[in-house]
Amino acid sequence: MLTRDDIDVLPILPSLDIGETRSFYCDQLGMGVIYESADYLILRREAMELHFWLQDDRSLCERTAVYIRGAPIDELYRELSDRKVHKLSDFAVRPWDMKEFYVWDPHGNLLKFGRIPTDADRTPVS
Repeated sequence: MLTRDDIDVLPILPSLDIGETRSFYCDQLGMGVIYESADYLILRREAMELHFWLQDDRSLCERTAVYIRGAPIDELYRELSDRKVHKLSDFAVRPWDMKEFYVWDPHGNLLKFGRIPTDADRTPVS
């Protein structure tokens, strides 16, 4: 639970179409709308909050990413896999020693989800 003394860092990602962004994040990623106007959108799922601003440069979206880190992403990955989210990567330990998966939204924004791997994550399955 947040307190007055907590500091949050909330990304503001570009969106080519606020309605399309809302649909993707709500329908595919299970987020809820906190605020929506013609040119700004705020979505939340538990402690994860993302903001979007309307703009028309696709290359800006395709060069934008956010890293979301925490232990509960294993359950999130299973849920997104079950939902068959389009452009969902595998969930694996990367060479930089983080267990991660990625999602690309319809406009090209990259969401990286990661956590510190356990010994079990590093042990190959035979």
